Amino acid sequence: MKLTTLDLHGKRHHEVDLVVENFIFKNQEDCPLLIICGNSQKMISLVEIVLKRVGCIFEVGKGHNYGTVIVRKI
Repeated sequence: MKLTTLDLHGKRHHEVDLVVENFIFKNQEDCPLLIICGNSQKMISLVEIVLKRVGCIFEVGKGHNYGTVIVRKI
């Protein structure tokens, strides 16, 4: 199964809020969604803030999947 994906590589921290919110609302019918944050704890934290504010159910990747966030439900 191929997930609808947002790759945040190359995005700046101040862009994350708008980019993530637009992505999840635009693709809410395609859950689960994959957000690739990369190896930046700051980027992961910024994504988590947006997802919590919107009320999403999500999982932050650990181990081999570190740097990813899967949005299960919006």
